[in-house]
Amino acid sequence: MLEPRRLATRAAARRMADTLGERVGETVGYRIRRDTRVGPRTRIEVVTEGVLTRLLNADPALEDTGLVIFDEFHERNLHGDLGLALALQSQALLRPDLRLLVMSATLDGAAVGRLLGGAPIVTSEGQSFPVETRYFARRSETRVETAVASAVRDAVESETGDILAFLPGAGEIHRTAALLGEPGLPPEVIVVRLFGDLPQEEQDRAIRPSPPGRRKIVLATSIAETSLTIEGVRVVIDGGLSRVPRYSPATGMTRLVTVRVSRASADQRRGRAGRLGPGVCYRLWAEGEQGSLLPRATPEILETDLAPLALELAAAGIADPGQLAWLDPPPTAAFIEARALLEQLGALHAGGTITAHGRELSGLGTHPRVGHMLLRARALGHGPAACALAALLEERDILRSDGGPTDPDMLWRLEIVLSGERTEFHGHQVDRDRLARVREIAREWRKELGLPATAPKGEASVAGLLLSFAYPDRIGQRRSGQAGRFLLRNGQGAATVDPALGLAEWIVAADLDGDRRESRIWRAATLTREEIEVHHAEAITTDEEIEWDETVGGVVARSCRRLGAVVLSTTPLRDPSPDRVAGVLLGTIAREGIGRLPWSDAARQLRQRLAFLHLLDVEWPDVSDVALLARLGEWLGPRLVGLRRREQVAGVDLASALGALLTWEQKAKLDQLAPTHLEVPSGSRIPIDYSEPLAPVLAVRLQEVFGWTRTPTVAGGRVPLTLHLLSPARRPVQVTRDLAGFWRTTYFEVMRELKGRYPRHHWPDDPLTAIPTRRAKPRS
Repeated sequence: MLEPRRLATRAAARRMADTLGERVGETVGYRIRRDTRVGPRTRIEVVTEGVLTRLLNADPALEDTGLVIFDEFHERNLHGDLGLALALQSQALLRPDLRLLVMSATLDGAAVGRLLGGAPIVTSEGQSFPVETRYFARRSETRVETAVASAVRDAVESETGDILAFLPGAGEIHRTAALLGEPGLPPEVIVVRLFGDLPQEEQDRAIRPSPPGRRKIVLATSIAETSLTIEGVRVVIDGGLSRVPRYSPATGMTRLVTVRVSRASADQRRGRAGRLGPGVCYRLWAEGEQGSLLPRATPEILETDLAPLALELAAAGIADPGQLAWLDPPPTAAFIEARALLEQLGALHAGGTITAHGRELSGLGTHPRVGHMLLRARALGHGPAACALAALLEERDILRSDGGPTDPDMLWRLEIVLSGERTEFHGHQVDRDRLARVREIAREWRKELGLPATAPKGEASVAGLLLSFAYPDRIGQRRSGQAGRFLLRNGQGAATVDPALGLAEWIVAADLDGDRRESRIWRAATLTREEIEVHHAEAITTDEEIEWDETVGGVVARSCRRLGAVVLSTTPLRDPSPDRVAGVLLGTIAREGIGRLPWSDAARQLRQRLAFLHLLDVEWPDVSDVALLARLGEWLGPRLVGLRRREQVAGVDLASALGALLTWEQKAKLDQLAPTHLEVPSGSRIPIDYSEPLAPVLAVRLQEVFGWTRTPTVAGGRVPLTLHLLSPARRPVQVTRDLAGFWRTTYFEVMRELKGRYPRHHWPDDPLTAIPTRRAKPRS
């Protein structure tokens, strides 16, 4: 039988054993990590969900098992979903006689029934007692622990029986206990805590019946929502909050966030008050808010780090999670991220199959990051220190905070675990209970890995190196000239306000808040450049980097040694590939736009002539900005070979470069169809302006076209030029595309005006027979 929590696993086994009048380990036993109570007579094993996954990997057929029960499945833990998917595969392929039973008080039974192939749904109403629900809206500025403490005091005065109060985490539990420790509670009332990181004896104390004549207040996290029956409880106080992990594939980080409970969780909590008799539930939110709660919590598989899942699947020979039947399949992005991390840790081959190292990691039953650190450290002779560091990573912080952040340096924590009995560090108190728990876990790791009991003196100094094995993607280099700000190997930014850590050249961050722009560093340690070069040499790459540098206005080429996004060293490249340099130049031009090129008058005119011809015939090349960018490599690329700087590009003959777009026949026809100049009757060669492709312009002084009877044309006579007829001062006096009509009508009006303004010039009465001139008057 699977239970989602260690506490519930032990409690369920103990309860069943009691009903048989036996001790745990006889007919009924349990298995949790580092704690097993089973014997040769055991027929029912209560296990945590991760244990089932390892059992399935060791024996996919589960030969000695007839029934697997998934209890409290509505919690939708990652290992519960994985265990059910693997069990369904075993049933389909190896054990058609294997029976599966899924149990829950609030789950959508129809969906699970469909997943199990149309399994019947059995409903048991059980025995429950009426629970009165009272709503007390908490003001937004009131801390949840203050509101819970106030509700507890009210319930102590107005109700009988023990009280179970739900808070989001251990910090709120401690603060609520402190508030209740103030004068006011009757002497027979005792306050106990209940959360996952407590020692087993304290957890057991919380769920046992109160001593005779005493009354108990249990301050608990969501661990008390299900599975457990806490004797004597008839009052529940629900703070309405829960703390859950949230994983971001974008940052590769998981952080705990506080969220509102779901309606299903609120109902589970409320039900705790009616297990043994009529009860009361205080909900610390307005009754109108009840409808806005989510129906049920989001399954963990959709929001958590999938590295453990990906490793377990690989160990089972499953590279694609789509091979299994899931209630909710793992998100693709998060799964890809998990696979990438496992490849980085050496646990998977590039194709997704498990390596020998990965097989060893999967047997450790911890997160792959921690397992990788343990195995690497053991090989280097730093095993005992790594065991202590693994315990520090797995458990809550051994330093107590007064509400502000604790010192982020993991080196000092490791030093305390390995050598000290210190009770204070940098103004923070050392939590003795947590320290004892960390040391106990470290001893269990040393025993499991066959390591010495003690670490050499001064071994805490390798904290950064060891952390770099667990978090190779979070090795960070301090940004130049910026104390406290780091660039991590994965490309993310991270920052710390700690003055000592902020001056380090290199760090490795074990815990960050996951902010996408620049994460706050909560736990880290320093390491050296030499440690990176020696122990992460296989991850260091050497690449030729050729890129545009705006500060020098050209292409720079260098050989770059990198650890991911972090640059270790650079050296100039003396002979970079000319084609690659030209490619960078082309890319820069493409980004900046065609207009930034050094267009000469001749090049600009050619482009305008080609645009004119393209309008008439699409066989002529399109020279618009978009088209030229699309064919940039074809017409400009060959001209850039050997160039590296912007001023060198300024010397490129763009007119000649554009010629690469023309066929031989087009080059031969270009001057015929779109000439650059036109000779007018005076003998002058006047340039044609094609800047307006629909209407090319010839701007010429009126006196130079005397005798021209028809409007000149281009494009083989198809397009008449727009004539801008100018005064002797080169000011427009008439615009026309009908020169013959101008001579017949408008000329005489223009002539009278020009005679008055320019009397020394020749203004004939018959312009068709007059001699054209570039002078004031024609030569005699």
